[in-house]
Amino acid sequence: MSKMNLLQAINNALDIAMTKDTNALCFGEDVGHFGGVFRATSKLQEKHGKTRCFNTPLTEQGILGFANGLASQGTTAIAEIQFADYIFPAFDQIVNEAAKFRYRSGNEFNVGGLTIRTPYGGGINGGLYHSQSPEAYFTHTPGLKVVVPRNPEQAKGLLLASIRDPNPVLFFEPKKLYRSSVGEVPDEDYELPLGKADIVREGSDITLLAWGAQVEAIELAADMAAKEGISCEVIDLRSLLPWDRDTVAQSVMKTGRLLINHEAPKTSGFGAEIAAAIQETCFLYLESPIVRVTGLDTPFPLVLEKEYMPDHLKTYEAIKASLAF
Repeated sequence: MSKMNLLQAINNALDIAMTKDTNALCFGEDVGHFGGVFRATSKLQEKHGKTRCFNTPLTEQGILGFANGLASQGTTAIAEIQFADYIFPAFDQIVNEAAKFRYRSGNEFNVGGLTIRTPYGGGINGGLYHSQSPEAYFTHTPGLKVVVPRNPEQAKGLLLASIRDPNPVLFFEPKKLYRSSVGEVPDEDYELPLGKADIVREGSDITLLAWGAQVEAIELAADMAAKEGISCEVIDLRSLLPWDRDTVAQSVMKTGRLLINHEAPKTSGFGAEIAAAIQETCFLYLESPIVRVTGLDTPFPLVLEKEYMPDHLKTYEAIKASLAF
Protein backbone atom coordinates (compact mmCIF):
# COMPACT_ATOMS: atom_id res chain seq x y z
CA MET A 1 0.00 0.00 0.00
CA SER A 2 1.12 3.56 -0.74
CA LYS A 3 -0.35 6.89 0.24
CA MET A 4 -1.43 8.73 -2.91
CA ASN A 5 -3.63 11.59 -3.94
CA LEU A 6 -6.15 11.09 -6.73
CA LEU A 7 -3.79 12.44 -9.39
CA GLN A 8 -1.00 10.10 -8.35
CA ALA A 9 -3.39 7.13 -8.39
CA ILE A 10 -4.46 7.96 -11.94
CA ASN A 11 -0.84 8.36 -13.01
CA ASN A 12 0.00 5.03 -11.38
CA ALA A 13 -2.89 3.31 -13.18
CA LEU A 14 -1.76 4.73 -16.53
CA ASP A 15 1.82 3.60 -15.88
CA ILE A 16 0.69 0.05 -15.04
CA ALA A 17 -1.60 -0.12 -18.08
CA MET A 18 1.15 1.07 -20.43
CA THR A 19 3.74 -1.23 -18.87
CA LYS A 20 1.59 -4.35 -19.18
CA ASP A 21 0.12 -3.46 -22.57
CA THR A 22 2.78 -2.29 -24.99
CA ASN A 23 -0.03 -1.52 -27.44
CA ALA A 24 -1.36 1.23 -25.15
CA LEU A 25 -0.90 4.87 -26.18
CA CYS A 26 -1.61 7.97 -24.07
CA PHE A 27 -2.18 11.29 -25.84
CA GLY A 28 -3.84 14.69 -25.60
CA GLU A 29 -3.08 18.38 -25.23
CA ASP A 30 0.24 18.89 -23.39
CA VAL A 31 0.24 15.36 -21.94
CA GLY A 32 3.78 14.59 -23.12
CA HIS A 33 6.83 16.11 -21.42
CA PHE A 34 4.62 18.68 -19.64
CA GLY A 35 2.41 15.99 -18.08
CA GLY A 36 -0.87 17.72 -18.83
CA VAL A 37 -2.37 20.80 -17.23
CA PHE A 38 -2.89 18.90 -13.95
CA ARG A 39 0.25 16.69 -14.33
CA ALA A 40 -1.79 13.47 -14.52
CA THR A 41 0.56 12.05 -17.15
CA SER A 42 3.76 13.30 -15.55
CA LYS A 43 6.87 11.24 -16.40
CA LEU A 44 4.95 8.79 -18.61
CA GLN A 45 6.68 10.06 -21.74
CA GLU A 46 10.03 9.85 -20.00
CA LYS A 47 9.39 6.20 -19.08
CA HIS A 48 7.48 4.89 -22.09
CA GLY A 49 8.83 7.09 -24.87
CA LYS A 50 7.59 9.83 -27.17
CA THR A 51 5.82 7.41 -29.48
CA ARG A 52 3.56 6.12 -26.69
CA CYS A 53 2.82 9.30 -24.69
CA PHE A 54 2.61 12.42 -26.81
CA ASN A 55 1.01 15.79 -27.43
CA THR A 56 -1.76 16.36 -29.95
CA PRO A 57 -2.85 19.56 -31.70
CA LEU A 58 -5.37 21.67 -29.78
CA THR A 59 -8.41 20.13 -31.43
CA GLU A 60 -10.75 17.94 -29.44
CA GLN A 61 -12.55 16.67 -32.53
CA GLY A 62 -9.17 15.71 -33.95
CA ILE A 63 -8.10 13.96 -30.74
CA LEU A 64 -11.18 11.75 -30.71
CA GLY A 65 -11.19 11.17 -34.47
CA PHE A 66 -7.57 10.06 -34.18
CA ALA A 67 -8.44 7.94 -31.11
CA ASN A 68 -11.27 6.20 -32.96
CA GLY A 69 -8.94 5.38 -35.82
CA LEU A 70 -6.30 3.96 -33.50
CA ALA A 71 -8.80 1.91 -31.52
CA SER A 72 -10.44 0.55 -34.67
CA GLN A 73 -7.06 -0.91 -35.64
CA GLY A 74 -6.62 -2.64 -32.28
CA THR A 75 -4.62 -0.03 -30.37
CA THR A 76 -5.40 0.62 -26.70
CA ALA A 77 -6.10 4.33 -27.05
CA ILE A 78 -6.14 6.48 -23.88
CA ALA A 79 -7.17 10.00 -24.90
CA GLU A 80 -7.22 13.00 -22.58
CA ILE A 81 -9.56 15.95 -23.02
CA GLN A 82 -7.99 18.75 -20.99
CA PHE A 83 -11.27 19.85 -19.34
CA ALA A 84 -14.68 18.18 -19.64
CA ASP A 85 -15.97 21.58 -20.75
CA TYR A 86 -13.87 21.19 -23.91
CA ILE A 87 -15.35 17.83 -24.88
CA PHE A 88 -18.22 19.28 -26.91
CA PRO A 89 -16.30 19.83 -30.18
CA ALA A 90 -15.64 16.08 -30.04
CA PHE A 91 -19.27 15.20 -29.27
CA ASP A 92 -20.00 13.86 -32.75
CA GLN A 93 -16.91 11.66 -32.73
CA ILE A 94 -17.97 10.18 -29.38
CA VAL A 95 -21.74 9.70 -29.72
CA ASN A 96 -22.01 9.15 -33.49
CA GLU A 97 -18.77 7.31 -34.15
CA ALA A 98 -17.25 5.64 -31.07
CA ALA A 99 -20.58 4.62 -29.54
CA LYS A 100 -21.95 3.13 -32.79
CA PHE A 101 -18.81 1.54 -34.26
CA ARG A 102 -19.57 -1.98 -33.06
CA TYR A 103 -23.33 -1.85 -33.72
CA ARG A 104 -23.13 -0.60 -37.30
CA SER A 105 -20.72 -3.36 -38.30
CA GLY A 106 -22.48 -6.26 -36.60
CA ASN A 107 -19.39 -6.59 -34.39
CA GLU A 108 -17.04 -7.04 -37.34
CA PHE A 109 -15.06 -4.07 -36.05
CA ASN A 110 -15.17 -1.88 -32.93
CA VAL A 111 -13.36 0.81 -30.93
CA GLY A 112 -13.56 -1.03 -27.62
CA GLY A 113 -9.96 -0.16 -26.80
CA LEU A 114 -10.82 3.54 -26.38
CA THR A 115 -10.79 5.29 -23.00
CA ILE A 116 -11.44 9.03 -22.75
CA ARG A 117 -10.15 10.69 -19.59
CA THR A 118 -11.29 14.17 -18.64
CA PRO A 119 -11.41 16.30 -15.45
CA TYR A 120 -14.88 17.59 -14.62
CA GLY A 121 -16.74 19.67 -12.03
CA GLY A 122 -16.29 22.75 -9.88
CA GLY A 123 -14.42 23.51 -6.70
CA ILE A 124 -11.36 25.22 -8.19
CA ASN A 125 -12.90 28.61 -9.00
CA GLY A 126 -12.61 27.88 -12.70
CA GLY A 127 -15.70 29.78 -13.80
CA LEU A 128 -18.19 28.75 -16.43
CA TYR A 129 -15.77 27.18 -18.96
CA HIS A 130 -13.73 25.05 -16.55
CA SER A 131 -16.27 23.76 -14.03
CA GLN A 132 -19.08 21.93 -15.81
CA SER A 133 -20.35 18.39 -15.18
CA PRO A 134 -21.50 17.11 -18.60
CA GLU A 135 -21.88 13.43 -17.77
CA ALA A 136 -25.63 13.30 -18.45
CA TYR A 137 -25.14 14.14 -22.15
CA PHE A 138 -23.31 10.87 -22.66
CA THR A 139 -25.52 8.61 -20.55
CA HIS A 140 -28.18 9.08 -23.27
CA THR A 141 -25.96 7.23 -25.74
CA PRO A 142 -26.05 3.41 -26.02
CA GLY A 143 -22.63 1.96 -26.77
CA LEU A 144 -20.68 4.01 -24.23
CA LYS A 145 -19.74 3.45 -20.61
CA VAL A 146 -19.49 6.37 -18.19
CA VAL A 147 -17.41 6.06 -15.00
CA VAL A 148 -16.69 8.55 -12.17
CA PRO A 149 -14.36 7.76 -9.21
CA ARG A 150 -14.58 9.31 -5.73
CA ASN A 151 -11.08 8.77 -4.25
CA PRO A 152 -7.58 7.52 -5.14
CA GLU A 153 -8.19 3.83 -4.40
CA GLN A 154 -11.34 3.86 -6.51
CA ALA A 155 -9.72 5.91 -9.27
CA LYS A 156 -6.88 3.45 -9.85
CA GLY A 157 -9.07 0.34 -9.90
CA LEU A 158 -11.81 1.89 -12.01
CA LEU A 159 -9.38 3.41 -14.52
CA LEU A 160 -7.56 0.13 -15.05
CA ALA A 161 -10.91 -1.60 -15.53
CA SER A 162 -12.00 1.12 -17.97
CA ILE A 163 -8.83 0.84 -20.06
CA ARG A 164 -9.26 -2.94 -20.30
CA ASP A 165 -13.01 -2.95 -20.87
CA PRO A 166 -13.97 -4.02 -24.42
CA ASN A 167 -16.15 -0.93 -24.88
CA PRO A 168 -15.42 2.80 -25.27
CA VAL A 169 -15.40 4.38 -21.80
CA LEU A 170 -15.65 8.00 -20.68
CA PHE A 171 -13.76 8.41 -17.42
CA PHE A 172 -14.69 11.64 -15.62
CA GLU A 173 -12.17 12.70 -12.98
CA PRO A 174 -13.31 15.10 -10.20
CA LYS A 175 -10.67 17.79 -10.50
CA LYS A 176 -11.58 19.27 -7.11
CA LEU A 177 -10.24 16.08 -5.53
CA TYR A 178 -7.07 15.75 -7.62
CA ARG A 179 -4.80 16.83 -4.77
CA SER A 180 -7.21 17.11 -1.82
CA SER A 181 -8.33 13.46 -1.80
CA VAL A 182 -5.54 11.35 -0.29
CA GLY A 183 -5.66 7.73 0.79
CA GLU A 184 -4.01 4.33 0.88
CA VAL A 185 -3.85 2.68 -2.55
CA PRO A 186 -2.69 -0.88 -3.28
CA ASP A 187 0.61 -0.92 -5.14
CA GLU A 188 -0.35 -3.89 -7.27
CA ASP A 189 -2.45 -4.05 -10.42
CA TYR A 190 -6.16 -4.37 -9.58
CA GLU A 191 -9.53 -3.59 -11.13
CA LEU A 192 -12.89 -2.56 -9.70
CA PRO A 193 -16.08 -3.68 -11.46
CA LEU A 194 -17.77 -1.28 -13.86
CA GLY A 195 -21.54 -1.00 -13.53
CA LYS A 196 -21.51 -1.88 -9.83
CA ALA A 197 -22.33 0.69 -7.12
CA ASP A 198 -20.45 0.76 -3.82
CA ILE A 199 -22.31 0.88 -0.50
CA VAL A 200 -20.02 3.22 1.44
CA ARG A 201 -22.09 3.19 4.63
CA GLU A 202 -25.12 1.16 5.65
CA GLY A 203 -28.19 2.81 7.16
CA SER A 204 -31.91 2.36 7.72
CA ASP A 205 -33.74 5.71 7.42
CA ILE A 206 -32.77 7.19 4.03
CA THR A 207 -30.57 6.32 1.06
CA LEU A 208 -28.10 9.00 -0.07
CA LEU A 209 -26.75 8.54 -3.61
CA ALA A 210 -23.98 10.42 -5.40
CA TRP A 211 -20.86 9.94 -7.53
CA GLY A 212 -17.45 11.55 -7.82
CA ALA A 213 -16.72 14.54 -5.60
CA GLN A 214 -20.30 14.69 -4.31
CA VAL A 215 -19.90 11.46 -2.36
CA GLU A 216 -17.90 13.48 0.15
CA ALA A 217 -20.81 15.93 0.45
CA ILE A 218 -23.36 13.23 1.23
CA GLU A 219 -21.00 11.57 3.71
CA LEU A 220 -20.65 14.85 5.61
CA ALA A 221 -24.41 15.31 5.53
CA ALA A 222 -24.85 11.76 6.85
CA ASP A 223 -22.50 12.58 9.73
CA MET A 224 -24.62 15.64 10.59
CA ALA A 225 -27.84 13.63 10.39
CA ALA A 226 -26.40 10.89 12.60
CA LYS A 227 -26.10 13.40 15.46
CA GLU A 228 -29.89 13.66 15.35
CA GLY A 229 -30.38 9.92 15.27
CA ILE A 230 -30.98 9.68 11.50
CA SER A 231 -29.39 6.59 9.95
CA CYS A 232 -28.25 7.23 6.36
CA GLU A 233 -27.22 4.62 3.83
CA VAL A 234 -24.52 6.15 1.58
CA ILE A 235 -24.02 4.80 -1.94
CA ASP A 236 -21.41 5.76 -4.52
CA LEU A 237 -22.86 4.97 -7.95
CA ARG A 238 -19.37 4.86 -9.57
CA SER A 239 -20.71 3.91 -13.03
CA LEU A 240 -23.47 5.96 -14.62
CA LEU A 241 -23.70 3.89 -17.81
CA PRO A 242 -24.52 1.19 -17.05
CA TRP A 243 -25.76 2.04 -13.55
CA ASP A 244 -26.47 -0.39 -10.74
CA ARG A 245 -30.27 -0.22 -10.43
CA ASP A 246 -30.47 -3.36 -8.30
CA THR A 247 -28.22 -2.10 -5.49
CA VAL A 248 -29.99 1.26 -5.37
CA ALA A 249 -33.47 -0.31 -5.47
CA GLN A 250 -32.65 -2.79 -2.72
CA SER A 251 -31.40 0.05 -0.54
CA VAL A 252 -34.52 2.16 -1.15
CA MET A 253 -36.78 -0.81 -0.40
CA LYS A 254 -35.01 -0.99 2.97
CA THR A 255 -34.95 2.72 3.84
CA GLY A 256 -38.10 3.96 2.07
CA ARG A 257 -36.42 7.21 1.04
CA LEU A 258 -33.94 8.35 -1.62
CA LEU A 259 -31.87 11.52 -1.97
CA ILE A 260 -29.78 11.97 -5.12
CA ASN A 261 -26.96 14.51 -5.14
CA HIS A 262 -25.12 15.65 -8.26
CA GLU A 263 -23.19 18.73 -9.25
CA ALA A 264 -24.73 19.16 -12.71
CA PRO A 265 -27.90 21.26 -13.15
CA LYS A 266 -31.16 19.64 -12.04
CA THR A 267 -33.05 19.72 -15.35
CA SER A 268 -32.25 16.51 -17.27
CA GLY A 269 -29.39 15.73 -14.90
CA PHE A 270 -28.69 12.03 -14.44
CA GLY A 271 -30.54 12.16 -11.14
CA ALA A 272 -33.78 12.49 -13.11
CA GLU A 273 -33.18 9.10 -14.77
CA ILE A 274 -32.41 7.49 -11.42
CA ALA A 275 -35.50 9.01 -9.80
CA ALA A 276 -37.76 7.80 -12.61
CA ALA A 277 -36.33 4.28 -12.61
CA ILE A 278 -36.46 3.87 -8.82
CA GLN A 279 -40.00 5.24 -8.68
CA GLU A 280 -41.05 2.55 -11.15
CA THR A 281 -39.41 -0.18 -9.09
CA CYS A 282 -39.93 1.03 -5.52
CA PHE A 283 -43.14 3.10 -5.63
CA LEU A 284 -44.93 1.05 -2.96
CA TYR A 285 -41.91 1.20 -0.65
CA LEU A 286 -41.42 4.98 -0.72
CA GLU A 287 -42.26 6.92 2.44
CA SER A 288 -41.60 10.32 0.85
CA PRO A 289 -40.91 11.73 -2.64
CA ILE A 290 -37.48 11.11 -4.14
CA VAL A 291 -35.48 14.31 -3.73
CA ARG A 292 -32.66 15.75 -5.83
CA VAL A 293 -30.01 18.09 -4.41
CA THR A 294 -28.15 19.45 -7.42
CA GLY A 295 -26.42 22.33 -9.09
CA LEU A 296 -28.58 25.18 -10.37
CA ASP A 297 -30.14 25.59 -13.79
CA THR A 298 -27.70 28.38 -14.64
CA PRO A 299 -24.28 28.64 -16.28
CA PHE A 300 -21.64 27.74 -13.72
CA PRO A 301 -20.86 30.97 -11.81
CA LEU A 302 -17.44 32.22 -10.76
CA VAL A 303 -18.08 34.53 -7.79
CA LEU A 304 -21.09 32.55 -6.56
CA GLU A 305 -19.55 29.09 -6.88
CA LYS A 306 -20.25 28.16 -3.25
CA GLU A 307 -23.88 29.16 -3.61
CA TYR A 308 -24.15 26.97 -6.72
CA MET A 309 -22.64 23.83 -5.24
CA PRO A 310 -24.98 21.16 -3.75
CA ASP A 311 -22.94 20.90 -0.57
CA HIS A 312 -23.42 18.94 2.66
CA LEU A 313 -25.51 21.70 4.23
CA LYS A 314 -28.10 21.67 1.44
CA THR A 315 -28.06 17.89 1.58
CA TYR A 316 -28.58 17.87 5.36
CA GLU A 317 -31.61 20.17 5.08
CA ALA A 318 -33.06 17.93 2.36
CA ILE A 319 -32.56 14.85 4.57
CA LYS A 320 -34.53 16.49 7.39
CA ALA A 321 -37.30 17.56 5.00
CA SER A 322 -37.59 14.04 3.63
CA LEU A 323 -37.84 12.50 7.09
CA ALA A 324 -40.45 15.09 8.12
CA PHE A 325 -42.63 14.54 5.05
